[in-house]
Amino acid sequence: MNSKHRKTLQAIFTKPTLGTVVFKSVEALLLAVGCELTEGEGSRVRFDKDGFAFLCHRPHPGKEAKRYQIEQVREFLSNLGVTP
Repeated sequence: MNSKHRKTLQAIFTKPTLGTVVFKSVEALLLAVGCELTEGEGSRVRFDKDGFAFLCHRPHPGKEAKRYQIEQVREFLSNLGVTP
């Protein structure tokens, strides 16, 4: 995990939840911790690791992840044992 991934991880675990986290950064972090990415139809993506799954849609037309997505990613990472 590089320094950019660590900054993204810090942003995800910041409370109150930020609405300025770029989804590409979240995606890169999840891949860095070993998640497997599965592309679905349209903007749908799925990340799997250790029996846990995170499903969502890539944001469009904007690039920032929604607050509820950040909260779901936070819970997913916590379940995997990944914390800042």
